[in-house]
Amino acid sequence: MPKYTGGEIIAKYLIKEGVKYVIGIPGHGNLPLVDAFFKERDKLTLIQPKQEMSAVHMAIGYYRITNQPLCVFTSIGPGAINTAIGLADAFVDSMPVLVITGDTHVHMRGKGVLQEIERKRDSDMPRILEPIVKRSFQVDIVGQIPSIMQRAFNQMLTGRRGPVAIDLPLDTQAAAIETIIPKPLERRVIGRVWGDPKIIKRASTLLKKGKRPVFILGGGVVTSEAFDEIKELAEKVGAGVVSTMMAKDAFPNDHPLFCWATGSKGTTVGLKMTSTSDVLLAVGCRFADETASSYKDGISFSIPPTKLIQIDIDPHEIGKNYPVAVGIVGDAKACLQQILEELSDYMIDYKGTNYFKEMQEEKKKWFNSLDEFRDDSKVPVMISTVLRGIRKFFDRDATIVTSSGNVQAQMIQELEFYEPKTCITAGGFSTMGYSVPAAIGAKLGSIDIGKPNRQVVALVGDGDLMMTISELSVAVQLGLTNIFFIVLNNHGWIAIKDLQQEAFGEDRGYGTSFYDKSGNTYSPDFSKIAEGFGCYSEKISKKEEIIPALERASKSNKPVVIEILVNRDYPHTGSPACGWWDVPIPYYLTERRIKYEEEIKEEKL
Repeated sequence: MPKYTGGEIIAKYLIKEGVKYVIGIPGHGNLPLVDAFFKERDKLTLIQPKQEMSAVHMAIGYYRITNQPLCVFTSIGPGAINTAIGLADAFVDSMPVLVITGDTHVHMRGKGVLQEIERKRDSDMPRILEPIVKRSFQVDIVGQIPSIMQRAFNQMLTGRRGPVAIDLPLDTQAAAIETIIPKPLERRVIGRVWGDPKIIKRASTLLKKGKRPVFILGGGVVTSEAFDEIKELAEKVGAGVVSTMMAKDAFPNDHPLFCWATGSKGTTVGLKMTSTSDVLLAVGCRFADETASSYKDGISFSIPPTKLIQIDIDPHEIGKNYPVAVGIVGDAKACLQQILEELSDYMIDYKGTNYFKEMQEEKKKWFNSLDEFRDDSKVPVMISTVLRGIRKFFDRDATIVTSSGNVQAQMIQELEFYEPKTCITAGGFSTMGYSVPAAIGAKLGSIDIGKPNRQVVALVGDGDLMMTISELSVAVQLGLTNIFFIVLNNHGWIAIKDLQQEAFGEDRGYGTSFYDKSGNTYSPDFSKIAEGFGCYSEKISKKEEIIPALERASKSNKPVVIEILVNRDYPHTGSPACGWWDVPIPYYLTERRIKYEEEIKEEKL
């Protein structure tokens, strides 16, 4: 029987799982593991992020293209804790990523060695990450590692997916045992979870009875790859289709049944369709507060009287925020296939219905209402103008990545996606600093699925960029091409400034603009910084400059940074907030407080 160190077991098992990249920063707390990666460097490529949070975001971006989780590794202490934001983002959005954190030797636990946290419990690092991973493991002896690796991948990839953390002491990385590297599928569930046939029949009957059916798609549709099924079912019953941000690309946005988004960042058409629906089919959707307009009745949803059919792999989500007429625990693709079988002889001519005509009219109204947010003559340019230029220039299958902020909200409201896995965005944790590293991961994923020329575009605000700008170095180090970082620079945290002014008054905006000592707005010169990293870069501010700049950049054969100065004067900084979001108003803002309390009272009634 062969003899392997703990580090070698991990490296060899990752290879068996099909992992091609390990992402992390070497430190004293993981050197034996790193040496094992060195021995397998022909099969495992080491990627060097400059901050461990970014490593997790890269792994998520890669997974969302390939369905293959990657391994992030860290040293003990600060490097391990740096993964917390990335892990929380992955946990909330149900994204599998394996994080292996170095730790002190087992026999030195509790002595307060370099970077150990031990005043409440010896080697207490795992407890910091425990709430934000699906499962955590703490290795005590090297013999545990084969089983832990197998169980870690099982946890990540079955049921509701999510991240896993392994705490790996230094001595277990270097210690050796005689062992066989496990085969990944020997102890893993294979196949989909099907819905109860009786409940599927009830749901199918309810869909047939619906006069105003609406489907709301969550991230579970994308995870399950239920794209064909949701399209076929929508066309079969003539349902309007509304997406959450995690499922923006789950249904063709140019399809006549697509009704955009509902919620606080939604659209008037999406809000109208979901709030007046008689039958609502929710697939892999959490009904988070933004989607549900902070649960204010009648804004996003009216449940009841709307009858809710909810499909989710996680029974915890069924009925959590709204009562269900039919709750189905199961895989989205499998359950939709079952419903399609039940409705095999059913098909309506939806294009001839008044309901379909209403959808088209509501969509026209929505886009007409956006005209005031699309003034192409403004300098600096408006975000809407940039989005239209981007959609015009880039291919239909280009992958577009966004973090939180105004650009994400406007992406949801205005930007069309046509194919699955072309929209990657930070979801329920609303993470800043996400776009740059996630785009790098997505680009690597595109290469590995045989689409090396697929364009990957990160739309990133200036504040967002400054959180992870160091990762531009990774794009250059890897020699990535056809990757574009479009910096929408408005000199501040302007999405929050807009929220302050909308909720508290137009004289607000405190702490959200970047000023220098003289009171002038401040910004680094991102174009010059990008050039220093080795990227192709330009800085522009007008509509007519957008397409020519992108054309020049696309010929550069380098990672691209285009800095675009965008309008920062409210309300031309973003797009309209159509739904409702619960932002409490302080008592001293008397008129606004009264209005807020009336809205709350109305909700309770």
